[in-house]
Amino acid sequence: MNERGLVLVTGGCGFIGANLIRTLSNNGWNVKVLDNLSVGRKEYLNGVKNVSFSPGDIRNKEDLSAALAGCSAVVHLAAQTSVVDSVKDPWMDFEINVEGFLNLLIACHEKNIEKVVFASSNAVLGDQEMPINEQKLPCPISPYGAAKLACEAYANTFNSTYGVKTASLRFANVYGPYSLHKESVIHKFIRRAIKGESLHIYGDGHQTRDFIHADDISEAIIMSLEKDIEGVLQIATGKETSILEIAELIRDIHGGNIPIEFKPPRKGEIRRNYSDISKAKSLGYNPKISIERGIEEVYKWYKKSQSQILQYPK
Repeated sequence: MNERGLVLVTGGCGFIGANLIRTLSNNGWNVKVLDNLSVGRKEYLNGVKNVSFSPGDIRNKEDLSAALAGCSAVVHLAAQTSVVDSVKDPWMDFEINVEGFLNLLIACHEKNIEKVVFASSNAVLGDQEMPINEQKLPCPISPYGAAKLACEAYANTFNSTYGVKTASLRFANVYGPYSLHKESVIHKFIRRAIKGESLHIYGDGHQTRDFIHADDISEAIIMSLEKDIEGVLQIATGKETSILEIAELIRDIHGGNIPIEFKPPRKGEIRRNYSDISKAKSLGYNPKISIERGIEEVYKWYKKSQSQILQYPK
């Protein structure tokens, strides 16, 4: 779809959503946010122009129907995002991630929504020979990855059978501001460093990820909306960074002698992960923010929010 209209962002009070709505607003979109505020923070919407809030849950059909009124497109970010929590409670993960997304797709079909951009994950692929790409055979090793793969299948089905145009963007490991509630590694390390606590690494620290800033994710989402992109895309930086490198970088930025402690590895977590983003680049995607610049910017955002960090003791 090429004309900017009203776009619904599910989970728009969450971390990626809070960054995305600012980029959408700056690019001329009107935005409606649907969020149940289970983890998101409504104050993250403060100061953003052309944004309205619709309280509700993707598991509730009435909430979805009301939120979709007047919308021409949807960016679906609402999800249970923890691999560890999905291992502890796979049924909870399924209800939120799969049933919630199916509810949304059905509602989009009924409301004649033109486009749905779905936030998928590299977790659908499991352990693979690196780098991963869209041609690799998915083999998830966590309930979270399995749920995201099921959602990709539903997205493809609604595209081909019901005419709901869908794009499934497989995000790498996203970091950025508006993330006080996030338990992903960069955010957790920064909070612990600011509080003077040791940085806990599960495993030997040589496990790797492809870390991408939320601003680059937002640009990929807008590209998918505006260029009528369909199907699966790997959205990442194409660069591999170890957890130990991240810990050392944050320790250096903090400027203090923060200890690093090694803990036993956790089940369901992938050893190595980074992406081949050739397909996305061929469509115009170009990540711009380096890991050094990105972490320094996020660290500064956390320092400004330092009084709130004490609410998050993990």
